[in-house]
Amino acid sequence: MRFAITACLIAPLILSAQFGWLGRNDHFVPTATVAGIGVGRAELSDIELARRAEQMIDSQTFAILRDPQALSGAERITGPKLTRIFEDASRRSGLPASFIAAIAYLESWGRPDVQSSAGPKGIMQIAHATAKSMGLQINYATKYRQVTEKVQQRKKGSKKSTPVTRTRKIPYTVLVRDERLMPEKAVPAAAMYLARLEQRYGGRDWAVWAYHCGEGCIAEVRGIADRARLKEPVTVSRVFFGANPARHVELHRVIQKHMDRDYSPTYFFRIKRAEELLAVYKDDPSQFKKMFNEYRFRINPDQRAPHRLTVWLKPDDLAYRTCEDMRREAGSSLVKALDDPKYFGFSLAAAIGQDDPKNREYYLQASQAAIGTVAYIAWETRRLHEAMKPKNEKFVPLEVASLVRPLDREERTLDPKTELPSHCSGQVFDLNVAALPSGERDALEFVLSDLGFSGHLGFIRESASATFHIGAAPTARDFFARVYREASTAREHAANVNGPTAGAENEF
Repeated sequence: MRFAITACLIAPLILSAQFGWLGRNDHFVPTATVAGIGVGRAELSDIELARRAEQMIDSQTFAILRDPQALSGAERITGPKLTRIFEDASRRSGLPASFIAAIAYLESWGRPDVQSSAGPKGIMQIAHATAKSMGLQINYATKYRQVTEKVQQRKKGSKKSTPVTRTRKIPYTVLVRDERLMPEKAVPAAAMYLARLEQRYGGRDWAVWAYHCGEGCIAEVRGIADRARLKEPVTVSRVFFGANPARHVELHRVIQKHMDRDYSPTYFFRIKRAEELLAVYKDDPSQFKKMFNEYRFRINPDQRAPHRLTVWLKPDDLAYRTCEDMRREAGSSLVKALDDPKYFGFSLAAAIGQDDPKNREYYLQASQAAIGTVAYIAWETRRLHEAMKPKNEKFVPLEVASLVRPLDREERTLDPKTELPSHCSGQVFDLNVAALPSGERDALEFVLSDLGFSGHLGFIRESASATFHIGAAPTARDFFARVYREASTAREHAANVNGPTAGAENEF
């Protein structure tokens, strides 16, 4: 069991080359890579697939603990009353009590009265039709209320009407019993339903997906997975990691559709992590609380952290208050950004630092980890784009729109109630994707998500623009710093082999 506070900030899975520089000399190829990212998914062995699944499970820590109800939910779920209900449901269904408890934790935080805006209710968030199939009672009764009203009535043979008071009964229905709201009824029924789904689909992972998304969803995904002829056994992990925009494209598209709708393809991984976190709470509540506090949103702890960068960046990271700080750290904690678009696959936007032209050179810096992250993303994006072979597209260097910015300028553009001044850490950078061809943009977004699933970086896309804010996980910064150092040396090596290049003026 993983008890570390930084449970989702996992150490990178690195495959190191032992003999010289890898690949081609016309662009940068790192000698240390993360297994199975992007186009590399096509080469996943069974061992690497299991590792990717473990990384995905770890990465769900943020999705769970960022919610302010995660702590109170753990207290409810592990209480004696619900524990007895979960154990009873386990005896009836054959499913582990910890597994049933984890679903209740994620569905409702252990609250029996919760109702989703989409309709499901109760501790297990059961839809009306599904409740009927589970054998749960949802009973309504018809009642009447009396309404008194005045109407104009004309007597027979008279042209005049007079007001008359009438009373009539209006029927309405009331809910008199809904067993979805009774944990002692709903939990065993849901567990038996999950056990039937597990038997039907041959795996607990598929049962979970069907519980979250519906059986029609699973029929669609399984049918496409069968056509893709994936290696047996066809688990949720193999389906999820067996496709990318260049391989099993139909499968990739249906997975993306369901990710956009409700993240159901990753729900099984989230439940596995919830099981582990609840075990931590049972064994050592103080340890769980410490983990929980690590994921609080510093600006407003009662609000869910909006993205990983808001919990990864600590006050000590926000180091550069002025341009003088950036100047003083040049060549030390800050390094000059690599500038050879053809070789590295990214370019530096002309707008960087233009609002402070006398200090612009200091805005063209970042931490070694940030520059290494850009170089690594560009490499993974380029090779996936090449494998996709989109018609009439050539790879365009990714545009870095922002690197380090001093706090005194950063704060002018932020809402202090919702945003952290992340750029003054030197660990965060922006990519502008407005000018990218559609195929390359798809490749980039896939790579960013994949590196996020593996716990290496966090990112958020601004809703009003084509800009991504990106930062490496604290535990991945050493890896990306190594990539930066390799990139610096590799460029010199390539120049010796091929001769100098014209950098940004080379055409693609």
